[in-house]
Amino acid sequence: MRVDLLSREYPPDVYGGAGVHVAELVKALRTEIDVLVRCFGNPRDEPGVYGYLVPAQLTGANPALATLGVDLQMAQDAGGADLVHSHTWYANAAGRLAALLHDIPHVVTAHSLEPLRPWKAEQLGGGYRVSSWIERDAFESADAVIAVSHGMRRDILRSYPSLDESRVQVVHNGIDLQKWTRREDAELVRSLGVDPDRPSVVFVGRITRQKGLPYLLRAASRLPADVQLVLCAGAPDTPEILAEVQAGVAALQEERSGVVWIDRLLEQHQLAAVLSHATTFVCPSVYEPLGIVNLEAMACGAPVVATATGGIPEVVADGVTGRLVPIEQADDGTGTPLDEERFVADLAAALTEVVTDPQTARRMGAEGRARAEAEFAWSQIATRTREVYESLLA
Repeated sequence: MRVDLLSREYPPDVYGGAGVHVAELVKALRTEIDVLVRCFGNPRDEPGVYGYLVPAQLTGANPALATLGVDLQMAQDAGGADLVHSHTWYANAAGRLAALLHDIPHVVTAHSLEPLRPWKAEQLGGGYRVSSWIERDAFESADAVIAVSHGMRRDILRSYPSLDESRVQVVHNGIDLQKWTRREDAELVRSLGVDPDRPSVVFVGRITRQKGLPYLLRAASRLPADVQLVLCAGAPDTPEILAEVQAGVAALQEERSGVVWIDRLLEQHQLAAVLSHATTFVCPSVYEPLGIVNLEAMACGAPVVATATGGIPEVVADGVTGRLVPIEQADDGTGTPLDEERFVADLAAALTEVVTDPQTARRMGAEGRARAEAEFAWSQIATRTREVYESLLA
């Protein structure tokens, strides 16, 4: 079996959870089957990995059209594959076209859904309508759709009701348990501006509407005075959301100490150290199909306080590995809390509960590591994914 895996992200160009998923899945799948990777960007040194650049004629085009320029090249080169597997709308057109061109099955993994990310219009303009069209056609025509959580599966079927339910299967994200493990290094975290002797709440994520960072900044003002807020946050979607976060951080820094903003991409060992020294990790997302970052925190032994939305409740066990914060959300696709003040207050209360009880926090962190080991190892995820492939090629 030869599978061509199509993705925008692949190391070293990884900026989000989908890229982490692809890199780890490829590594695990290659122990059993032949996998070629076709990704965006410069040529890679890794055998069996091919990078594709935007055609010169489209370098100044809308990002959605530039994406299609890459997808056309990937689809052409997928000849000879038994099956193509695309990840995110960026590569879905390549998968769809390859399936038509070469008469092979197409598998789509859903890491997010365009109908549930309307704020992308701020970033893509009319290109958001193009990305939405690409995703809809790919999902509705795919031979199999893999959802990274049961919550995501429900969202897929709600967003694309014409889909046959039997074609939508759940295969969770996973975590590299050797790479992501407890790493206590007080000097390292101190060099990043974090005081290892003070309790800390750590956030890791892109600056985008779905991550809920503005709500966290409001909740942080209600935390005990000795608690640090550590923001590992970069890659803003738009200048507007960046300006909103900058203003919120500046206001918070005026009223309390220990507000640390690391706006660059940390190396993996640095991030593991920050997570290992966290009293608690926080995921205030209003949209999260699963959240690999929650698994990374759990694998490092940090309890997780997270919004009870999307696939997060399938990862975080409330009262066992952390706390889930209830939320009632608008059904217009934005995920906006219907009562923002209540959500902020509940988030602050859950964070305060965990961060002021270090003994319970440590117990939750240990439970989180055990849960990651038992249910989210990449070897298990690769086996389930290969079973999807085999069902289509039988």
